[in-house]
Amino acid sequence: MNKVYQGKTKDVFALDNGNYLLKFKDDVTGKDGKFDPGENAVGLTIEGVGDVNLRMSVYFFEKINAAGIRTHFVSADLEDTTMEVLPARVFGKGLEVICRYKAVGSFLRRYSDYCEPGQDLPAYVEMTFKNDEKGDPLVTRDGLKVLGVMTYEQYDETVRMTQEITKIVADDLKAKGLELYDIKFEYGYDPEGRVMLIDEIASGNMRVYKDGEYIEPMELSKLFFA
Repeated sequence: MNKVYQGKTKDVFALDNGNYLLKFKDDVTGKDGKFDPGENAVGLTIEGVGDVNLRMSVYFFEKINAAGIRTHFVSADLEDTTMEVLPARVFGKGLEVICRYKAVGSFLRRYSDYCEPGQDLPAYVEMTFKNDEKGDPLVTRDGLKVLGVMTYEQYDETVRMTQEITKIVADDLKAKGLELYDIKFEYGYDPEGRVMLIDEIASGNMRVYKDGEYIEPMELSKLFFA
């Protein structure tokens, strides 16, 4: 295998069949020795976090694929903490897609003049460019089109897929007594330009509450697989 990218929490290898292999690591982002999924540098190592992130990703990717929604997931080797994925190009230099069921986090900070904390939102989808220095700026449908990052058709498809995938995740969490407030995804596209869900679906990418109390990502992983 040929390592093509060394990431903070995953390494990427090129496979002979044209696909890629993601190796999940126990390194997590954080600061001052504390886990924080919002940080942009590795802050600490937590034994087993790579395993649980892979297991949750596989669990949801299999459900999403079964629902007929395109993803990059092919297979996984849980013993080796690896996942084989289809090749995909990212939009621009990286685009994050957030689906919100409740007004919390950055949404609440931006729009607190117009909403209350925890206010219901109708599976509201927003997109931001991955750019730490610029604070991951929001970008509109027209902005993505004008900048040549995404076509209108790809944007509409991404929104539709995001709302469908979020419902799958939210329904599953609800069955476990957990409430999804928001979740973050990444997407890419295949050589034909078709949108597909990529990266991972792990506890660090979602904000989940139980009985009105926020659940930390590592605790969420424990509750999810209890």
